[in-house]
Amino acid sequence: MADRGEFSSRFGFLMAAAGSAIGLGNIWGFPTNAASNGGAAFLLVYLVLVFGLAWPALMAELIIGRHAQANAVRALQGLARGPFTRRLGTFVGFAGILTVSLILSFYAIIGGWMLAWAVEAPARLLGLDAVSSWLRTDAVPRNALFDALFMGLTILIIMAGVRNGIEKWGTRLMPSLILILLCLIAYVLTLEGAMDGLAAYLIPDFSEALDPQLIINALGQAFFSLSLGVGTMLIYGSYISQRESLSTVGWMVAALDTSFAFLAGLLILPAMYVALASGVEIFDADGALVAGPGLIVVVLPALFDTMGGAGGFISFAFFILMSIAALTSSISMLEVPVAYVVETRGISRHRATLGIGMLITVISLTIVANFGVLFDSVVTLTTEYSQPLLGLFFAVFVGWIWHRKGVLEELQKGHAGVEHTLFWKWWPFYIRYICPLAILAVYVQLLRG
Repeated sequence: MADRGEFSSRFGFLMAAAGSAIGLGNIWGFPTNAASNGGAAFLLVYLVLVFGLAWPALMAELIIGRHAQANAVRALQGLARGPFTRRLGTFVGFAGILTVSLILSFYAIIGGWMLAWAVEAPARLLGLDAVSSWLRTDAVPRNALFDALFMGLTILIIMAGVRNGIEKWGTRLMPSLILILLCLIAYVLTLEGAMDGLAAYLIPDFSEALDPQLIINALGQAFFSLSLGVGTMLIYGSYISQRESLSTVGWMVAALDTSFAFLAGLLILPAMYVALASGVEIFDADGALVAGPGLIVVVLPALFDTMGGAGGFISFAFFILMSIAALTSSISMLEVPVAYVVETRGISRHRATLGIGMLITVISLTIVANFGVLFDSVVTLTTEYSQPLLGLFFAVFVGWIWHRKGVLEELQKGHAGVEHTLFWKWWPFYIRYICPLAILAVYVQLLRG
């Protein structure tokens, strides 16, 4: 088997895993979800679900990964008790690889938008009006070029391996991401309208906290945000040293992701209301806050345009922030199929990354060329239908198929006496019963419409 590599430090793992979890969904999905679902009520429910359900599910993937020291397919096959569960493990592993590859194919398009807008700001500042106008135009040539560029950056990092690629760039990009975010928050909060955004985000309406749709939205946000169900955290778990305490690093990843989501809310919601105070429309035809890509490539650029000379610099910083967030997630996605091919086919990491990366790029460019038909369909299929179901199976493998003694032995590596901790007293029950039922409830609700 090819040398798999290993994270050299806890900090390196935390930055890489947090980078996988912290992506574009945190920056526009979480804040607008919070604003549309009772503000602080959504925050409260989200926190409960992150640490009550999503974190236990995250732990399941990390434990499977480090135990197996293998890709998702081999890892789940290794937990099987017989022919049926082995076939089930094979199916779930391959479904995860396919799902994460399709997620990357549409994620790269959005990442390309972020790169295009990041380049647009300096072009405008330099007086290159024709270039600036082209970069602002949502057209196939621009989208295809920056889609391919974004995938190229992702491929180059994964080619370099675990320590020299994933860990090296994770430890550089994540601190930069947090620094830029904090600077932008500090600036936006000084502008007219920002306090109205803070009120929409933080003042509670607890009457909505028990709304079933709010709970489903919060749970879906928690699982998608932590990159659960598609094997990314399993793969990263397989690169964790045996000396590390999995229960410790697991909650650290969840805490970092949740903290970043909260900080993103402190930027996006005030920025939206600053835009409103500047005459930019932030509500759609139904009276709801603009969310998703429309927020990032319509509302916020319009806000930056109202800021005069400073707008170009703020725009550049913001879209560099968005590009970094996208890249730290995309590298974890590409690592999933690459790890499988390297370990099972005996192909070098360089060739595997290039081949798989090119294939996903072709799929992504096909979506660009048929955006109206394919984009929403691929997003819905992968993130709303496939991911929750795969998350359910990961919980079933740890809670029902893998022997409890084996789970405990893996946790005891790097954490002697873990069987006496509060974590071990409640986590096995959660992963066996609560997590599968909660994920199944979300999945059934999605199927019902």
